[in-house]
Amino acid sequence: MPSPFADILRAAVEKTPRAIGGAFAASDGEMVDWVTDGDPVEWAILTAHYGVILANVQAALHTLHHGGAEFFVAEHARLDILVHIVDAGYYALLAVERPAPLATALGALRQACADLRKEMG
Repeated sequence: MPSPFADILRAAVEKTPRAIGGAFAASDGEMVDWVTDGDPVEWAILTAHYGVILANVQAALHTLHHGGAEFFVAEHARLDILVHIVDAGYYALLAVERPAPLATALGALRQACADLRKEMG
């Protein structure tokens, strides 16, 4: 049976045209839950790598005294990755094939983050 976290991620993926998956992970990159039709091992590696990128972005921004990032988007040739802070060291990720509807994707991811925070209680 899917967890409440997976249900939240699935809703974000379903709201976003061309989305291929979502993940909810701890700051060390370990996935709490995910939704994708792809290979779960590849998905875990992708999620962990973006956790490292998020940590580096956060460190750079704190060094420059701008505060941490709320979200970032990495655009690749065939895929856009959106990463958003959830709370308490957790983040959510949404992967969308290009051309990605970024405004729709970000809205769905923001809603997912709010719902994940509530579920974390």
